[in-house]
Amino acid sequence: MLLLIHGMAGSSMQWRHVFPRLAEHFTLIAPDLLGHGESDKPPGEYNLSAHANVLRDLLAALGHERATLVGQSYGGGVVMQFAYQSPEHCERIALVSSGGLGREVNPLLRGLSLPGAEQLFPLVCSPFLRDAGARVAEILSSFNLRTTPTVEEIWRSYAALADQDTRRAFFRTLRAVVDHRGQSVSAADRLYLTEHIPTLIVWGSDDNIIPVDHAFDTQRALPSSRLEVFEGVGHFPHCEKPEQFAETMLDFMTSTEAAEFSTRHFSQMLRDRVENREHDAA
Repeated sequence: MLLLIHGMAGSSMQWRHVFPRLAEHFTLIAPDLLGHGESDKPPGEYNLSAHANVLRDLLAALGHERATLVGQSYGGGVVMQFAYQSPEHCERIALVSSGGLGREVNPLLRGLSLPGAEQLFPLVCSPFLRDAGARVAEILSSFNLRTTPTVEEIWRSYAALADQDTRRAFFRTLRAVVDHRGQSVSAADRLYLTEHIPTLIVWGSDDNIIPVDHAFDTQRALPSSRLEVFEGVGHFPHCEKPEQFAETMLDFMTSTEAAEFSTRHFSQMLRDRVENREHDAA
C-alpha cells in the first residue's frame, strides 16, 4: 500500500497523473493534509509532528497497520517525521524533491516567511485574480493550448491561497519549516535512523524550489538509499514525468523488502549515536 503525501499549498490532486498506473499494482491513500485541499483548516499546530500524527491515526482508522510512504516537497518532511515517530508503521519511504534535507530553498518562500507577508499576500492572490486566471486557462484550452505540469501545479497552489482559511493555514505551515535564512528544519541528524527502511530519493535536475544538491547530499549520508534524478525535470517529477515516476516506484517496491520494525534495534541505534558523539567529544 502507498500513502501519498503532497507538498505545501497542494492537495491530493498533485498525484492525479500517477494514480492510474500505480493503482494497477497498489492500494493508494492520498489524503489532503490538514489545512490543505478539502481538509479542515482549524486554528492550531501545522508542524511536521502534527501532520505525522494525523497520518498515523488515518492509517489506524482505515484499518492499515503499515504502508510505504511517498512524500513530495513538504510532504517529504512529513514522511521523514512519520518514520521517526512511528517506524513500526513504515515499510519504505520515498522522498520526492523533499524538504528538510538542507537549508537552501526558493527565495520566494523565504520572503513569505517574513512577518507581515500574510497581510500583503491578499493583494496579489485574491478571488478576483484567481477567477481571471481560470478564465484565461479556459480560453487557452479552447485553442488546445496547455501549460506545463509545473505551471499547472504552481497555479493550483496560488489559486488555493485565495481562500482566507487556506492562506492562514499555509503561513502557519510555512513558518514551521522556513525562515528568512531558508529551511529551518533538517532531518540530517536523524537520517541514520532510517537505515533499516528502504529509501528512494527522486529529484528533478532542474528543480528551482529545492536544489538537486540536497538529493546527492542525502544519498551520500544514507548510502543504502536509491537515488533517481530525472533529467530536465523541475520540482514535480510525478507530474512532469508520470510514466517514468510510476515505473521507478514500481521497481522500487518490487526490488525491496518491507522494513521489519524492531524496538530493540531502534533503541540500539539511538544508544550507539550517543556513544559515538561522546567518543568524538572526548
